[in-house]
Amino acid sequence: MSRIRSLFLLMPTLVCSIGVSAQTSQFCDMATPENIPQPVFPVPSEVQLAWHDMEFYAFIHYGINTYTNKEWGYGDEAINTFNPTQPLDVEQWVTELKNIGCKGIIITCKHHDGFCTWFTETTEHSTKNNTTINGHVDIPALLSAECKRQGLKFGAYISPWDRNNAEYGRAGYVETFRNQIRELCTNYGELFEMWFDGANGGDGYYGGARETRSIDASTYYDFNTTFKMIRELQPNCAIWGWEQDCQWVGNEEGWAGETSWSIYNYNTSSSDSGDNPYGHEDGWRWLPSECDAKNGPGWFASNTSDSQLKTAQQLFNIYLTSVGRNSNLILNFPPGKDGRLSDATVQRMHEFKALLDDAFGTDLALDKDAVGSAERSSSVRGKFAASNVNDDDDETYWALEDGQTTGYVDIDLGGTQTVEYVRLGEYIRLGQRVKGFKIYTYNNGLWNEASSTEETTTIGHKRIVRLSSPVSASKVRVEITDSKVCPLISRISVY
Repeated sequence: MSRIRSLFLLMPTLVCSIGVSAQTSQFCDMATPENIPQPVFPVPSEVQLAWHDMEFYAFIHYGINTYTNKEWGYGDEAINTFNPTQPLDVEQWVTELKNIGCKGIIITCKHHDGFCTWFTETTEHSTKNNTTINGHVDIPALLSAECKRQGLKFGAYISPWDRNNAEYGRAGYVETFRNQIRELCTNYGELFEMWFDGANGGDGYYGGARETRSIDASTYYDFNTTFKMIRELQPNCAIWGWEQDCQWVGNEEGWAGETSWSIYNYNTSSSDSGDNPYGHEDGWRWLPSECDAKNGPGWFASNTSDSQLKTAQQLFNIYLTSVGRNSNLILNFPPGKDGRLSDATVQRMHEFKALLDDAFGTDLALDKDAVGSAERSSSVRGKFAASNVNDDDDETYWALEDGQTTGYVDIDLGGTQTVEYVRLGEYIRLGQRVKGFKIYTYNNGLWNEASSTEETTTIGHKRIVRLSSPVSASKVRVEITDSKVCPLISRISVY
């Protein structure tokens, strides 16, 4: 172990005193009269903790591209090309997405074509100038209000690239772009996430120039100023990408690595920094991954979308390889030309929900007897007891003494049950620790190691392990076989 890593793992007080990271400051003065374990840095911010709890939410790609059967508009599309055949049914969007377990919705407020779907003051290329019967509509206003009514969080996608704006690539556009973000942060209630696409520069209309413009994305947008503004206007909003609160997992298939750390290094080569599905075990910054995936062939609905939808089983597998691997999932469900989710899409969503309910509807371990191999001492009785892993409270956890990096918890299921999935969770407020674990099942007086469909290495916020085949068991054991320091396990659920 390197000297620097030793300092981070074993001397958090020193790390805080020299001000290594603002993310860690909330723990620097932590008193430990109850023998609370010291954090392992880096640790998540409060915004990141709230983001982790979102777990599963929806993308909605909807705009001019919906009416041109394109994924990327060129920027020269007439405003009235956006022409919903019916009034937008945002109530249907939210109702159906809430039904499948989505906790929020992120809407494409502006894609690369530059068409703004709200009544912006920054450009004439927006729905405010649309003269069709159903196209003169402020979509973020309608959707944010409906999300609030139904109890879902609301988020905004805005593309930095603008193929319509004549000033794109020049200094003047940056202020326009920032003002668009300010409008979204000011006029539509609380945002849980703001999403910035990584596509930047290339050919476009650009106010009639019809040329190719290249920019250096790392400097052109002056994102440091923009991010400071967002944090002032929306202090609880997670910023996606650009090395902020959460990052792209590195693929659009909806999978994170079987080994999945929420921490990353940015002092390595560009090919090994960020935007990857595995993270870095010795990373210095908390930057968890978000998996994005499409329900159909494209991000926007097209004439052939309904015939190419993913099956319910494919969507379920995406859920397991994203949410089940310590990442958040943003799954895209685009409305069609009538402003509604198609009947085929809704049917597929219901089938997907049935699979989720069948797999995770009943936690067989909830409130059952749990016994640990050992338990951290505390002045508060039961503070770190094994029973904390299955009490349905992720703020309580089982812990071992400092220096103990292996141990196990046995859960008595109260009778023989069929076990197919085991869900685990760490108390990540104090850092991500576990490097390896095993699952055992008990039946007919014998413990047997359970075979799983993937590696059992990291846990993080949430890990779902699918056994290779269902097993009859009266008890389940989760054994931590390797950990940076003493493991803190907040959740063991059995399905």
